[in-house]
Amino acid sequence: MKTITPQPSKTAGTPNAKTGGIFHALIALSVKLVERWLPDPYVLVLLLTLAVFGAGVIVEGQSPASMIQYWGDGFWGLLVFAMQMILVLVTGYTLARTPLFRRILQGMACLANTPRQAIILVSLVSLAAAWINWGFGLVVGALFARQLARKVKGIHYPLLIASAYTGYLVWHGGISGAVPLFLASKGAFGTNEIIPIAETVFSGFNLFIVLALVVIVPILNGTMVGKPEDAVVVTDVQLSEDDQALPLVFTRPADRLNNSLVLSLLTGLAGIVFLLYYFFGRGGIFDFNSLIFLFLILSIILHGRPSFFLHHVNEAMKGAGGIAIQFPFYAGLMGMIVGSGLGATLSNFFVSISNATTFPLFTFLSAGLLNIFIPSGGGQWAVQGPIMLDAGATLGVETARTAMAVAWGDAWTNMIQPFWALPALAIAGLSAKDIMGYCLIVLFVSGAIIGAGLVFIP
Repeated sequence: MKTITPQPSKTAGTPNAKTGGIFHALIALSVKLVERWLPDPYVLVLLLTLAVFGAGVIVEGQSPASMIQYWGDGFWGLLVFAMQMILVLVTGYTLARTPLFRRILQGMACLANTPRQAIILVSLVSLAAAWINWGFGLVVGALFARQLARKVKGIHYPLLIASAYTGYLVWHGGISGAVPLFLASKGAFGTNEIIPIAETVFSGFNLFIVLALVVIVPILNGTMVGKPEDAVVVTDVQLSEDDQALPLVFTRPADRLNNSLVLSLLTGLAGIVFLLYYFFGRGGIFDFNSLIFLFLILSIILHGRPSFFLHHVNEAMKGAGGIAIQFPFYAGLMGMIVGSGLGATLSNFFVSISNATTFPLFTFLSAGLLNIFIPSGGGQWAVQGPIMLDAGATLGVETARTAMAVAWGDAWTNMIQPFWALPALAIAGLSAKDIMGYCLIVLFVSGAIIGAGLVFIP
């Protein structure tokens, strides 16, 4: 995967406060603050680790030795999840590099003719993709953004990628959300009461939040487009995807195997047969593993020759290093928060200041804060879910609303937590500080929308 280094056209690339009014002045301030203070995501997780270690010792009275033990015991708790994230990046990237999908993305990119149209379009596509499946949403937005950057000249590239990432905001309110799927399959903690997704994902308050975000976020992203002279653009060379056909060599028997269409087609056929059996024979659900498997099989079939497929796999793997090294540290963070009792303490604090009306809002805020340290929907639910469901039942708040308040909090602060942006950043060739200033604006606006929906919409 080629590294993309944004090249300023004239200025530093932040919106011009003098010509853009108060709103663009706020955007410029947000971008500058993030560029100045946000460290590399790897450094951020090290700082968060130290902060949680200190809080466990000071707040919970844990010994340093105990905190280190919690950290080490939890360190490898997300290995399976880390591998899934790497595979969704690799398979999504290789699928997008097949001729068929490249033509699809190029055709969709033709719908936009101006930078603002491109920003709005990528926001809408990313929001829809993430609502359907969060893994799909993580990859497709960034891949589509690259095509838009090739099609629409003079576009502000960091804002384009930020807009693609803001689509991830709705994932936990969608049909692949970890919390609603958990309640629909395993039931609520303590009672084992099954809560169907009709009461969570398709509830009135949740649909209001999703639809409001689908309308407002693209418009908000579009209004962040500044003057053409302020744009940070990338060249065609930096966005090139090596359209030339890969060479075919048949000088040795091994070369014939490496370029065998038959091997790819047989493997693809086996994969399709399994997927049909999985979905229609066993009643399987469209989860993260099935998404990866689908991406993989389609990539193998559409590349045709194994050598072509492996060429693009090697390109994609260049962007997977950040995921591989950071996930264990976040697993260690989760181990300290669970083992020390910090997660329970934080949740109980927000419960103590709540009443029946404010409880969904404070649950949402507490989940947003906890998500910064445990950016895993399932992991956070295991820590916070039992506490919040029990407190909500005591206050007379319906289980579904309490659960979705946790879910939306988990999704909300992803706008300032670069953990989930790693696949998109790897595809785009940017760093977290390039996009998080814009995401910070979306954080504040979306927080007001989500909070209002949880409190006021029946």
